[in-house]
Amino acid sequence: MATTSTTGSTLLQPLSNAVQLPIDQVNFVVCQLFALLAAIWFRTYLRSSKTSSFIRHVVATLLGLYLALFCFGCLFLFSRYCFVFALGYLTVCQITRVYIFDYGQYSADFSGPMMIITQKITSLAYEIHDGMFRKDEELTPSQRGLAVRRMPSLLEYLSYNCNFMGILAGPLCSYKDYITFIEGRSYHMIQSGENGKEEIQCGRTEPSPNIAVIQKLLVCGLSLLFHLTICKTLPVEYNIDEHFQATASWPTKVTYLYVSLLAARPKYYFAWTLADAINNAAGFGFRGYDKSGAARWDLISNLRIQQIEVSSSKSVCYERASFSPTIQTFILSAIWHGVYPGYYLTFLTGVLMTLAARAMRNNFRHYFIEPPQLKLLYDVGTWIVTQIAISYTVVPFVLLSVKPSFMFYSSWYYCLHIVGLSVLLFLPVKKTQRGKNTHENVQLSQSKKFDERENSLGQNSFSTTNNVCNQNQEVASRHSSLKQ
Repeated sequence: MATTSTTGSTLLQPLSNAVQLPIDQVNFVVCQLFALLAAIWFRTYLRSSKTSSFIRHVVATLLGLYLALFCFGCLFLFSRYCFVFALGYLTVCQITRVYIFDYGQYSADFSGPMMIITQKITSLAYEIHDGMFRKDEELTPSQRGLAVRRMPSLLEYLSYNCNFMGILAGPLCSYKDYITFIEGRSYHMIQSGENGKEEIQCGRTEPSPNIAVIQKLLVCGLSLLFHLTICKTLPVEYNIDEHFQATASWPTKVTYLYVSLLAARPKYYFAWTLADAINNAAGFGFRGYDKSGAARWDLISNLRIQQIEVSSSKSVCYERASFSPTIQTFILSAIWHGVYPGYYLTFLTGVLMTLAARAMRNNFRHYFIEPPQLKLLYDVGTWIVTQIAISYTVVPFVLLSVKPSFMFYSSWYYCLHIVGLSVLLFLPVKKTQRGKNTHENVQLSQSKKFDERENSLGQNSFSTTNNVCNQNQEVASRHSSLKQ
């Protein structure tokens, strides 16, 4: 079945034919490279010290709208504050994309930017509600830090949602961080101490992002090289090949499962790291200075490959859920990603794995704290189990459909499902207080006040959310690792 271009310009069709890639993918990569050059120009000629915030907002918005229209068309531009409306509109777009245009085919289409804009609209709505309609004592520390105390103007709202730096691939950032960047106040901030308080640091020149951008572009290059040379030789679909299932030993099956999903990640690393570099090149993403005085450019990073951290959905759903926050967060994540059945199988399995891992940790971890050699053995063992559990859980994300997903799980005799259910049935569950920084909770990735973050399987190691890459092989939901 040929890939159908759902939206966007066909100007680059000759290039698409030459490289034998769908036009949507070619449009996306070319637009992101253009955005990188535009970001350098933006920082050089429209720096905040000599250009008004109004001009910076206008230019960022117009460039973003142009790139979005060129790459995807205009279907994603109509959304409002309301969480239900935004998520409902996104779902309609996902249904249109999957069942009308292009079931199961790889295409970087309009649903990607829609996913980011849905996040932004929803998170901003809550931030405004927190800042203008709730008392400070009712808010968590992270909510207070992100609360918006005045209604944004139309230009500010459009600029935040549609700026050229993040409209195609993110990363998601808080409204306050974005406005601080546009107004040029981010360069005067330094993060001090463990309490996360910000202080004005005088006498410093505007830091250069060049080193950070070059480092991230090198990561992009290595990720692309790995994808082109390794990924295609290790297809995830081979896990359900009948001959492989009939002849391979269990160690071979486990090893191939892990390696095939590991090989699927670099294309997402490429897309998200490039998006991060674009923002940094424009001067956005400066977090402050570390203890040695070096500038840090990781404020809005899509992901940290070494940590494979979580998405920001916790700030919208987990903290605000009235009951069963883990389950509600997983369900929301599934709806946000799209309408493929494989997504729901992954997130339902993810709920089970997360709760089972939590029960195991609460009941056994304290026995392995001392001596250090025993703790090292525990850490290594649980890391291995974590990687297998993540790989097992997210296979339906790649396979998408019900039949192949159940073929995979049945070939494994649903063993991890059975183990997870057994753990929940026979081990006592210790309740933890929400809002505290336990292994269950995660920090807001956008807030400058919270730098240390924990992982929970709800957001898997390939990182979500976003966007750019279609849901076809979106193994990489920004859903973090299962930390046992």
